[in-house]
Amino acid sequence: MSVNAAQNQRPDYDQVIKDVADYVLSYRVDSTLALSTARHCLMDSLGCALLALRFPECTKHLGPLVEGTQVPHGARVPGTRFVLDPVKAAWDIGCTVRWLDYNDTWLAAEWGHPSDNLGAILAVADHLSQRRQSRGEAPLTMGAVLEAMVKAHEIQGVFALENAFNRVGLDHVLLVKLASTAVAAKLMGASREQLLSAVSHALVDGQALRTYRHAPNAGSRKSWAAGDASSRGVRLADIALRGEMGIPGVLSAPQWGFYDVLFSHTSRDLATKPAQQRRFSFSQGFACYVMENVLFKISFPAEFHAQTACEAAVLLHPQVRNRLGEVARIVINTHESALRIIAKVGPLANPADRDHCLQYMTAVPLIFGTLVAEHYEDGFHAAHPLIDELRDKMEVVEDPRYSREYLEADKRAIANAVQVFFTDGSCTEKVEVEYPIGHRRRRAEGISLLEDKFRASLATRFPAQRCAEIVALCQDQARLEATPVQRFMDLWVI
Repeated sequence: MSVNAAQNQRPDYDQVIKDVADYVLSYRVDSTLALSTARHCLMDSLGCALLALRFPECTKHLGPLVEGTQVPHGARVPGTRFVLDPVKAAWDIGCTVRWLDYNDTWLAAEWGHPSDNLGAILAVADHLSQRRQSRGEAPLTMGAVLEAMVKAHEIQGVFALENAFNRVGLDHVLLVKLASTAVAAKLMGASREQLLSAVSHALVDGQALRTYRHAPNAGSRKSWAAGDASSRGVRLADIALRGEMGIPGVLSAPQWGFYDVLFSHTSRDLATKPAQQRRFSFSQGFACYVMENVLFKISFPAEFHAQTACEAAVLLHPQVRNRLGEVARIVINTHESALRIIAKVGPLANPADRDHCLQYMTAVPLIFGTLVAEHYEDGFHAAHPLIDELRDKMEVVEDPRYSREYLEADKRAIANAVQVFFTDGSCTEKVEVEYPIGHRRRRAEGISLLEDKFRASLATRFPAQRCAEIVALCQDQARLEATPVQRFMDLWVI
């Protein structure tokens, strides 16, 4: 008899998995603020997707895997003529929404972009709605889409509040896959057992490393990683609905579970803790908190920790634009997360490298008074060597107050300050911006600008009459919620 034989008693599902499943299946979204914010999130995300279609490095990834594939009741990719199976459609929608780093953001112990889940939600809802209509059944409505968005935001965001996957080297798209799996399974009609199985498979699945977001390996994968994760969520939901058994102890299994394999060994912070403490931590349950407090990127297509630095640089532009040759040094006061993620020196190899460089994202608006996606392109960078000259003169310093208030629940500030010093000894004022325009504290100021951003995005792809039709529908909460999904998606086909 082997004294080391494992006890083969199948466990119950880990409590976290049950909590996610029960929330998705049972929670009723009745927050007017959450649903209204979801509507604006839908508008903003699809606008970002349309803007991405101007960039060949994005569009080269889109379309069927096999040329000429025809999919009955296939899901549409907004701004294109593609009709795809829901898995590939989720990939394409997620890729375009995320490509320019211009969609919404959530910042806490972990970072991320909850609207990345829209790929899975829209692809599944469009396909199912068309199929139901073909059978004479009631189609899904956009109200179901908005509710799924609220729940996907909540799952991703509540996990992120106290669980720093970045500290163990895992990328936040892990949470996109988890949330997309859960809400896709719900839309597809999963039972509780099927939803438990689906969520367990999302956790046991291979998880992405953050390598492609950081120097010296930053690259364009960070622009499609979320689409890939959202797409994988649809695939795993489909597998579970076909009756695939789950992995109930995927998190807590000794030696082989997520906690022991992925949530401890590579982190000095976690590795020193007793095994029972290497668990996910939650300060609150799942409701509507994340959607109600989500951060919108309104002014700049830039990594969110730099948004306030960009705002400060724009404010300083009039004071420095005629003195750029006299700049001696530039001091950026920032918070710890920005310092760790996006402060970098040396050559920047590609657009994805530049839109994750705090110094680059500050230099451009100092020089030009604005920052747009085209400013990251290779040709623009090569044509303006002054950008790197200013980068070389920058000092990035952590402000402990900024770091502290970044994590405080009643603040969630994302502060930066910029000050420019000249060779004659003079200097500009120190311009501090604590909350970006997309923050909830500035929501009243930001929504009208978000709608302007949406209109401008639509105009890059559709004629004026179609733009007006889409805007009118999206501004009417009740009419939008009642609209069948396939009718909504019809408006986005070229």
